[in-house]
Amino acid sequence: MAAVPPPPSDSTEELLLRRKRSLAGGGQAKVDQLRASGRRTARERVDTLLDEGSFVEIDSFVTHRNEEFNLHMHPIEGDGVVCGHGTVDGRRIFCFAQDFSVFGGSMGEMHALKIAKVAEMAERARIPLVGIWDGGGQRAHDGVHSLAGTGELLDRLVACSGRIPMFSLVLGSVVGASALAAGLADFVILGHEYGQLFLSSPLETEETVSGEMTPHELGGAELHASRSGIACLIAEDEDDATDIVSELLSFLPDHCLAEPPISESEDEPLRICESLEQVIPDDANHPYDIRKVILEISDDNHFLELFESYADNIIVGFSRLDGATIGIIANQPKVLAGCLDIDASIKAARFIRTCDCFNIPLLTLVDVPGFLPGTVQEWGGIIRHGAKLLYAYAEATVPKMTVVTRKAYGGAYLAMSCKHLRSDFNVAWPTGELAVMGAEGAVNIIHRRELKSAEDPENTYLELVSDYKEKFGDPYVAARNGWLDDVIEPAETRIRLVRALRLLRNKREWTPPKKHGNIPL
Repeated sequence: MAAVPPPPSDSTEELLLRRKRSLAGGGQAKVDQLRASGRRTARERVDTLLDEGSFVEIDSFVTHRNEEFNLHMHPIEGDGVVCGHGTVDGRRIFCFAQDFSVFGGSMGEMHALKIAKVAEMAERARIPLVGIWDGGGQRAHDGVHSLAGTGELLDRLVACSGRIPMFSLVLGSVVGASALAAGLADFVILGHEYGQLFLSSPLETEETVSGEMTPHELGGAELHASRSGIACLIAEDEDDATDIVSELLSFLPDHCLAEPPISESEDEPLRICESLEQVIPDDANHPYDIRKVILEISDDNHFLELFESYADNIIVGFSRLDGATIGIIANQPKVLAGCLDIDASIKAARFIRTCDCFNIPLLTLVDVPGFLPGTVQEWGGIIRHGAKLLYAYAEATVPKMTVVTRKAYGGAYLAMSCKHLRSDFNVAWPTGELAVMGAEGAVNIIHRRELKSAEDPENTYLELVSDYKEKFGDPYVAARNGWLDDVIEPAETRIRLVRALRLLRNKREWTPPKKHGNIPL
């Protein structure tokens, strides 16, 4: 006969009861209501994110300490947030998920301290941190205690910044200081249908109170992807959100002292890219799609673009060369002729600094006629914001490679990883033009008196433009001075970049000791 297991002791029964209460969240009625709305519970989201059976929960018995408003009668285990660690595609991570069924996912003191503890553990263990946000801000019932806990959480998240990759999945409405905490992550992904971020409650915003604007229009995913630039990617649903985290993780190291993972590819590293010979139009003012260049030179023609709908005159994202992760920054001639403006400068500078934090080499594709002129840009601080981009490139110590495909004019040429900012490998296509400005503008400035007094101003102008182009309108002037390492055929671009990256992979750059630089924020 099989041995009969002994009956559980009183202490074991109590443990099982407490576990059951912790798993119940805010109760079956609220859980059912949440599922009926098309959203998942916190535990279901964690299970979807992590490899099956890998989740280990911590602090499941934590409860709030508030005795006001009769809350002592509702000491819910976990206090509205599920925390722990597990694996994603075999990679170890720490994670947390706010439980909307408990006090609407609001952040009380102990709720915040639980997340702060997980962040601190992630920093010590030097592994990525993933947060799933779905809560209505700070818990009013906890008063200033809630703010104290949130302050500690914010401090821990700032300590993690630049040391470990941090991800925020915003799958519900997140308000107040919780939105600040979510925004501190390196990568913010919003759910298309339910993901919303607000610093001030929609109930306090005049346009939503009057019915002029819906909460979704005020702080929804599309708004934060296209206008505010907070969302780097939008997830179609909750499954897509976890897939995005998995893909982003595949490009990133566990921490700032580790190298990004190498991914094996069947793509030939030294293949010729013949299609690039036809990319640049004959007319220097005609647009083309720089994505064609990015996809052609990338392993398996794969490119993960970030902030796709924000400042789309510049493109940023992750790709691979010879199996190694690279961060790509590219001017987009299809939008604003590739000019740099305020939003593009901020977008690129943030991405460059993210790559530099995590040892990801940078590839810059340059076709930029300058900074966008106009009063809106000047009054909006284009000088300060443009300086952020230049600062980010100059500060970065990872391998930096630059390809000039066509125009590289003026201050924008300098700001786009030029040789003078200690870029490691700079080449140009034969169509490249490195100059202070375009030939037409230069002639109008340099020869304005001569043109006024000319008998045939039109022919004189054309001759002067042709002469200026001959002197400055090709890449060989810069190459003669050593400001380009070479002028290459477009078809050789991938080959030359792969060879350069192989040489630069172990690059180390010494910087003088200081507390930190003072980037023009």
